[in-house]
Amino acid sequence: MTHGFGHYAGIVEIPGGKLLATHTDGVGTKVMIANLMKKYDTIGIDCIAMNVNDIICIGATPISFVDYIAANKNDQKIFKQIVSGLVKGAKKSSMPIVGGETAIMSDLIAGKGFGFDLAGMVVGMLSKKDMVLGDKIKPNDVIIGIKSSGLHSNGYSLARKALLTKYSVKDNIKGIGNLGNALLRPTEIYVKPVLEAVKKCKIHGLAHITGGSFTKLLRLKQIGYNLDSMPKTPALMQLIEDSGVKNEEMYNTFNMGIGFCIIAPENQTKNIHKIFKKHKQILYQIRNGHVYQIRNGLPFKGLLGVLLGGRFYYSMRFFKILSRYLTNITLFPLSLGINNGEHDNEMVQIKGDDGIIDALTPVSYTHLRAHET
Repeated sequence: MTHGFGHYAGIVEIPGGKLLATHTDGVGTKVMIANLMKKYDTIGIDCIAMNVNDIICIGATPISFVDYIAANKNDQKIFKQIVSGLVKGAKKSSMPIVGGETAIMSDLIAGKGFGFDLAGMVVGMLSKKDMVLGDKIKPNDVIIGIKSSGLHSNGYSLARKALLTKYSVKDNIKGIGNLGNALLRPTEIYVKPVLEAVKKCKIHGLAHITGGSFTKLLRLKQIGYNLDSMPKTPALMQLIEDSGVKNEEMYNTFNMGIGFCIIAPENQTKNIHKIFKKHKQILYQIRNGHVYQIRNGLPFKGLLGVLLGGRFYYSMRFFKILSRYLTNITLFPLSLGINNGEHDNEMVQIKGDDGIIDALTPVSYTHLRAHET
Protein backbone atom coordinates (compact mmCIF):
# COMPACT_ATOMS: atom_id res chain seq x y z
CA MET A 1 0.00 0.00 0.00
CA THR A 2 1.40 3.35 -1.06
CA HIS A 3 0.51 6.30 1.10
CA GLY A 4 1.91 9.62 2.22
CA PHE A 5 1.62 13.34 1.87
CA GLY A 6 2.69 14.90 -1.41
CA HIS A 7 3.63 18.53 -1.83
CA TYR A 8 0.02 19.51 -2.54
CA ALA A 9 -2.15 16.51 -1.58
CA GLY A 10 -2.31 13.34 0.45
CA ILE A 11 -1.99 10.14 -1.59
CA VAL A 12 -3.10 6.55 -0.96
CA GLU A 13 -2.96 3.56 -3.29
CA ILE A 14 -6.28 1.84 -3.95
CA PRO A 15 -7.05 -1.54 -5.56
CA GLY A 16 -6.29 -1.60 -9.26
CA GLY A 17 -3.01 0.25 -8.95
CA LYS A 18 -4.61 3.68 -8.94
CA LEU A 19 -3.77 6.46 -6.52
CA LEU A 20 -6.37 8.45 -4.61
CA ALA A 21 -5.48 12.03 -3.71
CA THR A 22 -7.23 14.25 -1.15
CA HIS A 23 -6.89 17.89 -0.25
CA THR A 24 -8.80 20.46 1.79
CA ASP A 25 -8.77 24.26 1.70
CA GLY A 26 -10.91 27.34 2.22
CA VAL A 27 -11.11 30.93 1.05
CA GLY A 28 -9.88 32.65 4.21
CA THR A 29 -10.81 36.25 4.94
CA LYS A 30 -11.97 36.87 1.39
CA VAL A 31 -15.39 36.02 2.86
CA MET A 32 -15.22 39.40 4.64
CA ILE A 33 -15.11 41.18 1.28
CA ALA A 34 -18.18 39.20 0.19
CA ASN A 35 -19.93 40.39 3.36
CA LEU A 36 -18.94 44.02 2.77
CA MET A 37 -20.21 43.83 -0.81
CA LYS A 38 -23.30 41.77 0.09
CA LYS A 39 -22.33 39.65 -2.91
CA TYR A 40 -22.01 35.91 -2.40
CA ASP A 41 -22.37 34.30 -5.84
CA THR A 42 -18.63 34.07 -6.64
CA ILE A 43 -17.03 33.07 -3.33
CA GLY A 44 -17.94 29.43 -4.03
CA ILE A 45 -15.82 29.56 -7.20
CA ASP A 46 -12.87 30.51 -5.00
CA CYS A 47 -13.50 27.54 -2.71
CA ILE A 48 -13.50 25.12 -5.63
CA ALA A 49 -10.45 26.76 -7.20
CA MET A 50 -8.31 26.67 -4.07
CA ASN A 51 -8.88 22.94 -3.82
CA VAL A 52 -8.71 21.77 -7.43
CA ASN A 53 -5.75 24.01 -8.33
CA ASP A 54 -3.78 22.36 -5.54
CA ILE A 55 -4.66 18.77 -6.31
CA ILE A 56 -3.76 19.04 -10.00
CA CYS A 57 -0.22 19.94 -8.91
CA ILE A 58 0.49 16.24 -8.47
CA GLY A 59 -1.24 15.34 -11.75
CA ALA A 60 -4.52 14.20 -10.16
CA THR A 61 -7.88 14.62 -11.88
CA PRO A 62 -10.54 15.99 -9.48
CA ILE A 63 -13.40 13.47 -9.24
CA SER A 64 -15.54 14.70 -6.32
CA PHE A 65 -15.98 17.59 -3.91
CA VAL A 66 -17.75 18.26 -0.61
CA ASP A 67 -18.24 21.70 0.93
CA TYR A 68 -18.65 23.01 4.47
CA ILE A 69 -20.37 26.29 5.33
CA ALA A 70 -20.34 27.56 8.91
CA ALA A 71 -22.51 30.61 9.60
CA ASN A 72 -24.09 32.53 12.43
CA LYS A 73 -27.51 32.77 10.77
CA ASN A 74 -29.67 30.48 8.70
CA ASP A 75 -30.03 32.77 5.69
CA GLN A 76 -31.23 30.54 2.85
CA LYS A 77 -31.01 33.33 0.29
CA ILE A 78 -27.31 33.83 0.95
CA PHE A 79 -26.66 30.08 1.10
CA LYS A 80 -28.19 29.69 -2.37
CA GLN A 81 -25.87 32.37 -3.73
CA ILE A 82 -22.84 30.66 -2.17
CA VAL A 83 -23.91 27.30 -3.60
CA SER A 84 -24.40 28.84 -7.06
CA GLY A 85 -20.72 29.80 -7.04
CA LEU A 86 -19.72 26.32 -5.94
CA VAL A 87 -21.68 24.90 -8.87
CA LYS A 88 -20.01 27.28 -11.35
CA GLY A 89 -16.58 26.31 -10.12
CA ALA A 90 -17.37 22.60 -10.18
CA LYS A 91 -18.62 22.82 -13.76
CA LYS A 92 -15.46 24.60 -14.85
CA SER A 93 -13.47 21.83 -13.16
CA SER A 94 -15.62 19.05 -14.70
CA MET A 95 -16.14 17.69 -11.20
CA PRO A 96 -19.32 16.76 -9.28
CA ILE A 97 -20.20 18.10 -5.84
CA VAL A 98 -21.31 14.97 -4.00
CA GLY A 99 -22.23 16.43 -0.63
CA GLY A 100 -21.87 19.24 1.86
CA GLU A 101 -22.61 20.43 5.35
CA THR A 102 -24.05 23.65 6.73
CA ALA A 103 -23.55 24.46 10.41
CA ILE A 104 -25.30 27.32 12.20
CA MET A 105 -23.09 28.44 15.07
CA SER A 106 -24.26 31.81 16.34
CA ASP A 107 -22.34 31.40 19.60
CA LEU A 108 -19.07 30.84 17.77
CA ILE A 109 -19.29 33.27 14.84
CA ALA A 110 -19.80 36.75 16.27
CA GLY A 111 -21.46 39.77 14.71
CA LYS A 112 -24.92 41.23 14.29
CA GLY A 113 -24.83 40.83 10.54
CA PHE A 114 -24.33 37.65 8.55
CA GLY A 115 -20.98 35.99 9.20
CA PHE A 116 -19.65 32.78 7.69
CA ASP A 117 -16.68 30.64 6.72
CA LEU A 118 -16.40 28.44 3.65
CA ALA A 119 -14.18 25.43 3.05
CA GLY A 120 -14.19 22.22 1.09
CA MET A 121 -12.43 18.96 0.33
CA VAL A 122 -11.57 17.52 -3.06
CA VAL A 123 -10.79 13.95 -4.05
CA GLY A 124 -8.73 13.19 -7.12
CA MET A 125 -7.45 10.14 -8.93
CA LEU A 126 -4.28 9.44 -10.88
CA SER A 127 -2.02 6.64 -12.01
CA LYS A 128 1.56 6.28 -10.84
CA LYS A 129 2.91 7.11 -14.29
CA ASP A 130 1.02 10.44 -14.32
CA MET A 131 2.21 11.52 -10.87
CA VAL A 132 4.10 14.84 -10.87
CA LEU A 133 6.10 15.39 -7.69
CA GLY A 134 8.89 17.67 -8.84
CA ASP A 135 11.62 15.04 -8.48
CA LYS A 136 12.31 15.18 -12.23
CA ILE A 137 13.06 18.91 -12.23
CA LYS A 138 16.49 19.52 -13.75
CA PRO A 139 18.82 22.45 -14.27
CA ASN A 140 17.91 24.46 -17.39
CA ASP A 141 14.21 23.54 -17.21
CA VAL A 142 12.07 26.55 -18.01
CA ILE A 143 9.50 28.13 -15.70
CA ILE A 144 6.22 29.13 -17.33
CA GLY A 145 3.80 31.32 -15.41
CA ILE A 146 0.04 31.32 -16.00
CA LYS A 147 -1.78 34.61 -15.53
CA SER A 148 -3.83 35.07 -12.37
CA SER A 149 -7.25 36.71 -12.37
CA GLY A 150 -6.45 38.91 -9.37
CA LEU A 151 -5.50 38.34 -5.74
CA HIS A 152 -7.16 34.93 -5.94
CA SER A 153 -7.83 33.87 -2.31
CA ASN A 154 -4.67 34.80 -0.45
CA GLY A 155 -3.26 37.86 1.28
CA TYR A 156 -6.61 39.41 2.12
CA SER A 157 -5.73 40.32 5.69
CA LEU A 158 -2.81 42.38 4.38
CA ALA A 159 -4.84 43.76 1.47
CA ARG A 160 -7.67 44.89 3.73
CA LYS A 161 -5.24 46.50 6.17
CA ALA A 162 -3.51 48.39 3.35
CA LEU A 163 -6.55 49.42 1.32
CA LEU A 164 -9.62 49.72 3.52
CA THR A 165 -8.06 52.26 5.86
CA LYS A 166 -7.85 54.59 2.88
CA TYR A 167 -10.56 53.41 0.47
CA SER A 168 -14.06 51.97 0.58
CA VAL A 169 -15.14 48.87 -1.33
CA LYS A 170 -17.58 51.19 -3.10
CA ASP A 171 -14.82 53.42 -4.49
CA ASN A 172 -14.09 53.48 -8.21
CA ILE A 173 -10.36 53.71 -8.85
CA LYS A 174 -8.69 54.54 -12.15
CA GLY A 175 -7.28 51.43 -13.82
CA ILE A 176 -9.09 49.15 -11.39
CA GLY A 177 -12.76 50.04 -11.42
CA ASN A 178 -14.89 49.27 -8.40
CA LEU A 179 -12.50 48.25 -5.63
CA GLY A 180 -14.85 45.75 -4.02
CA ASN A 181 -15.47 43.95 -7.31
CA ALA A 182 -11.73 43.83 -8.01
CA LEU A 183 -11.06 42.32 -4.59
CA LEU A 184 -13.87 39.82 -5.05
CA ARG A 185 -12.84 38.69 -8.55
CA PRO A 186 -12.90 34.85 -8.49
CA THR A 187 -9.77 32.72 -8.41
CA GLU A 188 -8.87 31.35 -11.84
CA ILE A 189 -9.37 27.60 -12.26
CA TYR A 190 -6.53 25.89 -14.15
CA VAL A 191 -7.75 22.28 -14.17
CA LYS A 192 -8.44 21.64 -17.86
CA PRO A 193 -5.32 23.16 -19.47
CA VAL A 194 -2.96 21.85 -16.79
CA LEU A 195 -4.23 18.27 -16.98
CA GLU A 196 -4.13 18.39 -20.77
CA ALA A 197 -0.52 19.58 -20.58
CA VAL A 198 0.30 16.75 -18.16
CA LYS A 199 -1.20 14.26 -20.60
CA LYS A 200 0.38 15.62 -23.80
CA CYS A 201 3.66 17.20 -22.66
CA LYS A 202 6.63 16.30 -20.52
CA ILE A 203 6.01 18.18 -17.27
CA HIS A 204 8.56 18.16 -14.45
CA GLY A 205 6.80 20.32 -11.86
CA LEU A 206 3.53 22.12 -11.12
CA ALA A 207 2.96 24.82 -8.49
CA HIS A 208 -0.19 26.66 -7.47
CA ILE A 209 0.95 30.13 -6.40
CA THR A 210 -1.07 30.94 -3.27
CA GLY A 211 -0.13 32.00 0.28
CA GLY A 212 3.59 32.49 0.53
CA SER A 213 3.70 33.30 -3.18
CA PHE A 214 6.71 31.85 -5.02
CA THR A 215 7.95 29.98 -1.95
CA LYS A 216 5.61 27.29 -3.29
CA LEU A 217 8.33 26.35 -5.78
CA LEU A 218 10.42 25.08 -2.88
CA ARG A 219 7.81 22.39 -2.28
CA LEU A 220 8.77 20.77 -5.55
CA LYS A 221 12.52 20.33 -5.24
CA GLN A 222 15.42 21.87 -3.35
CA ILE A 223 17.00 23.50 -6.36
CA GLY A 224 17.47 27.09 -7.52
CA TYR A 225 14.61 28.91 -9.28
CA ASN A 226 15.51 31.94 -11.35
CA LEU A 227 12.49 34.22 -11.86
CA ASP A 228 14.19 36.99 -13.74
CA SER A 229 11.36 38.68 -15.61
CA MET A 230 8.01 38.85 -13.92
CA PRO A 231 4.99 40.43 -15.64
CA LYS A 232 4.15 44.04 -14.95
CA THR A 233 2.63 44.42 -11.48
CA PRO A 234 -1.19 44.24 -11.80
CA ALA A 235 -2.98 47.50 -10.99
CA LEU A 236 -4.69 46.20 -7.84
CA MET A 237 -1.43 44.89 -6.43
CA GLN A 238 0.34 48.11 -7.33
CA LEU A 239 -2.35 49.99 -5.39
CA ILE A 240 -1.65 47.78 -2.35
CA GLU A 241 2.07 48.50 -2.63
CA ASP A 242 1.43 52.23 -3.07
CA SER A 243 -0.66 52.07 0.11
CA GLY A 244 2.38 51.22 2.21
CA VAL A 245 3.25 47.54 1.72
CA LYS A 246 6.95 46.99 1.03
CA ASN A 247 7.95 45.46 -2.29
CA GLU A 248 9.59 42.51 -0.54
CA GLU A 249 6.41 41.73 1.38
CA MET A 250 4.35 41.98 -1.81
CA TYR A 251 6.41 39.23 -3.44
CA ASN A 252 6.25 37.11 -0.29
CA THR A 253 2.45 37.39 -0.04
CA PHE A 254 0.68 37.92 -3.37
CA ASN A 255 0.84 36.07 -6.68
CA MET A 256 1.92 39.28 -8.48
CA GLY A 257 0.05 38.34 -11.64
CA ILE A 258 1.03 34.67 -11.85
CA GLY A 259 -1.38 32.14 -10.38
CA PHE A 260 0.28 28.92 -11.45
CA CYS A 261 3.74 27.76 -12.57
CA ILE A 262 4.72 24.93 -14.88
CA ILE A 263 8.30 23.65 -14.94
CA ALA A 264 9.26 21.71 -18.04
CA PRO A 265 12.10 21.08 -20.47
CA GLU A 266 12.58 23.99 -22.86
CA ASN A 267 11.57 21.90 -25.88
CA GLN A 268 8.08 21.48 -24.39
CA THR A 269 7.22 25.18 -24.24
CA LYS A 270 5.70 25.43 -27.71
CA ASN A 271 3.19 22.64 -27.06
CA ILE A 272 2.35 24.01 -23.60
CA HIS A 273 1.66 27.44 -25.08
CA LYS A 274 -0.65 25.90 -27.70
CA ILE A 275 -2.69 24.11 -25.04
CA PHE A 276 -3.19 27.20 -22.89
CA LYS A 277 -3.99 29.36 -25.90
CA LYS A 278 -6.73 26.88 -26.82
CA HIS A 279 -8.18 27.30 -23.31
CA LYS A 280 -7.89 31.10 -23.62
CA GLN A 281 -5.45 31.46 -20.76
CA ILE A 282 -2.43 33.74 -20.90
CA LEU A 283 1.07 32.41 -20.29
CA TYR A 284 4.21 34.27 -19.32
CA GLN A 285 7.50 32.62 -20.00
CA ILE A 286 9.40 34.19 -17.14
CA ARG A 287 12.06 35.44 -19.55
CA ASN A 288 15.20 33.33 -19.17
CA GLY A 289 13.45 31.93 -16.10
CA HIS A 290 15.11 28.61 -15.44
CA VAL A 291 16.05 26.05 -12.85
CA TYR A 292 19.66 25.72 -11.77
CA GLN A 293 21.69 23.45 -9.51
CA ILE A 294 23.38 24.78 -6.40
CA ARG A 295 26.88 23.37 -5.98
CA ASN A 296 28.47 21.45 -3.11
CA GLY A 297 25.17 19.72 -2.29
CA LEU A 298 24.00 22.73 -0.26
CA PRO A 299 20.92 24.09 -2.01
CA PHE A 300 20.28 27.74 -1.10
CA LYS A 301 22.65 27.74 1.87
CA GLY A 302 26.21 28.68 2.72
CA LEU A 303 27.23 30.09 -0.65
CA LEU A 304 28.77 33.48 -1.27
CA GLY A 305 27.63 33.49 -4.83
CA VAL A 306 27.17 31.42 -7.95
CA LEU A 307 27.79 32.61 -11.48
CA LEU A 308 25.08 31.05 -13.60
CA GLY A 309 23.44 31.95 -16.86
CA GLY A 310 25.26 35.27 -17.07
CA ARG A 311 23.85 36.42 -13.72
CA PHE A 312 25.58 36.70 -10.37
CA TYR A 313 23.61 35.58 -7.32
CA TYR A 314 24.41 36.25 -3.70
CA SER A 315 23.43 34.07 -0.77
CA MET A 316 21.31 35.84 1.83
CA ARG A 317 23.17 33.96 4.58
CA PHE A 318 26.37 35.75 3.54
CA PHE A 319 24.65 39.12 3.73
CA LYS A 320 23.10 38.25 7.08
CA ILE A 321 26.55 37.57 8.47
CA LEU A 322 27.93 40.72 6.85
CA SER A 323 25.14 42.87 8.25
CA ARG A 324 26.26 42.06 11.81
CA TYR A 325 29.31 44.20 11.18
CA LEU A 326 27.45 47.10 9.59
CA THR A 327 25.13 49.62 11.21
CA ASN A 328 21.98 51.16 9.75
CA ILE A 329 22.39 49.22 6.51
CA THR A 330 20.21 46.46 5.08
CA LEU A 331 21.66 44.60 2.12
CA PHE A 332 19.41 42.98 -0.42
CA PRO A 333 20.93 40.33 -2.70
CA LEU A 334 20.04 41.29 -6.24
CA SER A 335 20.89 39.60 -9.49
CA LEU A 336 23.28 41.26 -11.87
CA GLY A 337 21.80 40.82 -15.29
CA ILE A 338 20.71 42.42 -18.52
CA ASN A 339 17.13 43.63 -18.59
CA ASN A 340 14.89 45.98 -20.49
CA GLY A 341 14.29 48.22 -17.49
CA GLU A 342 10.55 47.61 -17.40
CA HIS A 343 10.39 45.87 -14.03
CA ASP A 344 12.77 47.80 -11.83
CA ASN A 345 10.59 47.50 -8.74
CA GLU A 346 10.29 43.73 -8.74
CA MET A 347 11.86 41.48 -6.17
CA VAL A 348 11.25 37.78 -5.62
CA GLN A 349 12.54 36.36 -2.35
CA ILE A 350 12.05 32.72 -1.48
CA LYS A 351 12.23 31.93 2.24
CA GLY A 352 12.94 28.63 3.90
CA ASP A 353 11.36 27.23 7.03
CA ASP A 354 14.02 28.76 9.26
CA GLY A 355 13.03 32.24 8.17
CA ILE A 356 16.32 32.87 6.36
CA ILE A 357 16.09 33.86 2.74
CA ASP A 358 17.72 30.76 1.33
CA ALA A 359 16.86 31.08 -2.34
CA LEU A 360 18.65 33.66 -4.38
CA THR A 361 16.79 36.81 -5.23
CA PRO A 362 16.40 37.68 -8.91
CA VAL A 363 15.24 41.14 -9.86
CA SER A 364 15.64 43.34 -12.86
CA TYR A 365 18.16 45.72 -11.34
CA THR A 366 21.54 46.05 -13.04
CA HIS A 367 23.51 46.72 -9.87
CA LEU A 368 23.69 45.76 -6.22
CA ARG A 369 22.29 48.40 -3.91
CA ALA A 370 22.53 49.00 -0.19
CA HIS A 371 19.37 50.46 1.34
CA GLU A 372 19.46 52.60 4.45
CA THR A 373 17.05 51.44 7.15
